[in-house]
Amino acid sequence: MERDYFVHESSYVDEPCKIGRGTKIWHFSHIMKDCSIGENCNIGQNVVISPGVIIGNGVKIQNNVSVYTGVVCEDGVFLGPSCVFTNVINPRSFIERKSEYRPTIIGKGASIGANATIVCGHNIGKYALIGAGTVVTRDVPDYAMVIGNPGRVAGYVCECGEKLEFNGDRARCRCCEAEYVKEEGKVRRE
Repeated sequence: MERDYFVHESSYVDEPCKIGRGTKIWHFSHIMKDCSIGENCNIGQNVVISPGVIIGNGVKIQNNVSVYTGVVCEDGVFLGPSCVFTNVINPRSFIERKSEYRPTIIGKGASIGANATIVCGHNIGKYALIGAGTVVTRDVPDYAMVIGNPGRVAGYVCECGEKLEFNGDRARCRCCEAEYVKEEGKVRRE
């Protein structure tokens, strides 16, 4: 049977799983059973996708990322090199806690920078931007730019990734001119 996605010969794909058309899986990666990967994704070198993980369309996963059970990446997500996900809050090698996995949803269009750590059970809002090396220990709002350890909101970004400068409760992206409004601490596109 001819497939409509690419898998490098050094990678492993366990069955059953779903891989969408146009997706590319590069060197030394392992796609585990019962996961779902959308169309036109790019899975970098040395990536592990654990059982039950859901990856949307157009997701880019850079080198050396392990996406553990409980993680959902919506469409257009970017996972930077060596970013880290956890799935158990209190791991011990001598206690099996697979029934305690905490889900983490990465919202549409969000980007996670290189070497960032996402502690399980905390969701990343759509189009949020997590800075390199950030440690996320709480939910991240839509369009938020989060930096530091522990991560804190340092501003907001446009869907195109440019930092927004609010004048009162309104902002216009200087790059693409999209307009945003901030109401009750939440940002949304107009």
